[in-house]
Amino acid sequence: MDVEIITVGDELLIGQVVDTNSAWMGRVLNDNGFRVVRKTAVGDEETAIVAAVDEAKKRAPVVMMTGGLGPTKDDITLHALCRYFGCGMYFSEEVYAGIEQLFGRSGRPVNELTRTQAMVPDAATVIRNRAGTAPCTWFERDDILLISMPGVPSEMKWLMTDEVLPRLRRHFRQDLFIRHQSYRVSGYTESALAIHLAGFEDGLPASVKLAYLPQPGIIRLRLSAYCRQEGEAEEVLAPLCRLLEGRLRGHIISEGDKDIEAIVGERLRSRGATVATAESCTGGAIAALLTSVAGSSDYFRGGIVAYANAVKQGVLGVSADALERHGAVSREVVEQMAGGALKVTGSDFAVAVSGIAGPGGGTAEKPVGTVWIAVAGRDGRLKSGLYRFGSIREQNIGRAVNMALLLLLEML
Repeated sequence: MDVEIITVGDELLIGQVVDTNSAWMGRVLNDNGFRVVRKTAVGDEETAIVAAVDEAKKRAPVVMMTGGLGPTKDDITLHALCRYFGCGMYFSEEVYAGIEQLFGRSGRPVNELTRTQAMVPDAATVIRNRAGTAPCTWFERDDILLISMPGVPSEMKWLMTDEVLPRLRRHFRQDLFIRHQSYRVSGYTESALAIHLAGFEDGLPASVKLAYLPQPGIIRLRLSAYCRQEGEAEEVLAPLCRLLEGRLRGHIISEGDKDIEAIVGERLRSRGATVATAESCTGGAIAALLTSVAGSSDYFRGGIVAYANAVKQGVLGVSADALERHGAVSREVVEQMAGGALKVTGSDFAVAVSGIAGPGGGTAEKPVGTVWIAVAGRDGRLKSGLYRFGSIREQNIGRAVNMALLLLLEML
């Protein structure tokens, strides 16, 4: 069953808020056999919302909306939907009782603006939102099923999980069974990997697609099967996965959707080993990524952001001679930073990074994007490498973080 997602809000169009709702909904819908054919963002403008719904119904029989259901004047989604479906609004005592109950738990009175959230379309089935005040509305007409949910992510997720998906499964007989198998691959650029897999890709059946999702230093490959019979997708994918794994032997970092920070954490935990970081140009981004994984305290000992040379010397023990002769962005300095982090934290491994993130600070010899990375082990092993990235600061930091973790994986 095809679905189109519409997100509403000026804040999405001007970049003030990032639309995480449709990404989450797309994953969940896909897991339940619904194919998202398009995602559309519109502003808080009634005519634009009506036009988006009218266009969406031409592409998909199910339209799911989030946003524009708050109590303020710019929240006009329900008014636009009433215009589209030709209906009016009424005050729902049931919805208002739920709002009073929600406010009562926190000891707050319901103000007049919040009270207006009990005004709901008379042409819709109203689904109570137990995570917030704005209800979910389910409109059904011969040519469209439209579901409108709040834009607050926690409220939308509760409604999707507890109310909307169960109702959709009862409403429609599942006619599409989708299965994915993902791999994290290193050692190729996107184009080189596509050339390497051209023969494999040409031989795929029509029901299977191969997608490339590149990240700095890593490519996520997704093999997807779309089948009409339950169990068929697994049968189709199994031999293709074995064939793909054979083609990529030695380059697969992991199977599944785990990110590199989770993969590193699993390898460290399995060895009972610990790691620390010493960062200059990445400003603590490696430590932040490693500690974003739940349970990282099992293996992450600590990190030092040694931006200034005085900190490199005073905390990490980098020699003044190395800094003077080779500069802060050099093999000698980054290797000493890694060794110093081992001593300071008592960890088994240490990752160190020093570079020129930009946009300024580069020279002819060391242009913006020049980064040295080192990984040191308590057993005396040491790996280091010079990387030349680009001219954009954010990209240089992201690439340095990924390459540092890849270098650590090599040592592990």
